Amino acid sequence: MDLEDSAQLCVYENQPYGRLKLTEFKKLSAEIYKLCGIQLPDSKLSLIEGRVRRRVKSLGLNSFKEYMEYFFSAGGREEELVPLIDAVTTNKTDFFRENAHFEFLVNTVLLEMQNSLNSGFSVWSAGCSTGEEPYTLAIVLNEYFENKKNNLFTIYASDISTDVLKKAIDGIYSYESVEVIPMELKKKYLLKSKNSEKMLVRMCPEIRRQVIYSRINFMEDEYSIPGNLDAAFCRNVLIYFDKATQEKVLAKICNKIRTGGYLFIGHSETIIGMNLPLERAASTIYRKV
Repeated sequence: MDLEDSAQLCVYENQPYGRLKLTEFKKLSAEIYKLCGIQLPDSKLSLIEGRVRRRVKSLGLNSFKEYMEYFFSAGGREEELVPLIDAVTTNKTDFFRENAHFEFLVNTVLLEMQNSLNSGFSVWSAGCSTGEEPYTLAIVLNEYFENKKNNLFTIYASDISTDVLKKAIDGIYSYESVEVIPMELKKKYLLKSKNSEKMLVRMCPEIRRQVIYSRINFMEDEYSIPGNLDAAFCRNVLIYFDKATQEKVLAKICNKIRTGGYLFIGHSETIIGMNLPLERAASTIYRKV
């Protein structure tokens, strides 16, 4: 046992199921990177250990060693990959997050495309998490098209995590999470729980029906989203990938956007140095050329 293992043992010896060794963590993280493109640096060991511990408990196993044996067994990876990804990925999102993007969508994108909207408007929330982004898009688009003759629009939403997709489809949120939504829009698009003690609201059926959800792994060669999109939101997703993977993912997303369509990325993300068919339209907003 080396000094690093000894130090870890002191920290984790009282934890249920023992400890996740650095060598085990590296093996798991390498497999996750290969299959999903998600980077898990060594600094994430403690965080990931806690989340994998929940999988060990859920499966009724006795140790991390047993979990590793199961995961890398014949059939184990196929059964456990999705639950493991669900466990290790962080899904932080909010309604109207980076609201300047939604203002740009209404005041620039839709205005620019107003003469071609008779054929409808399509947008993809790539990395939709628990649904706040696609439902924000649904609210914004409903408001925009409300008094117009043409109200055809399609919202696609995808994520790699089945857990967050289930929550998104249910469309149930806490009072706290919807505080940012203006009161007139809450009254219009949210339904309060009949049990007032639960402090929950649900997106109205009309809004829920307007979002088409699917599970997509960005490492797939082809994404199951129709092409010729008018816009795609891929925000705060690229941060999980290295630059080479970011460029490959964005190139495939760009293939789904029509020429003249728009790509929105997160405020902490950049496409500088990447060979992509995009030109800057505004901060973190790009137009396909």
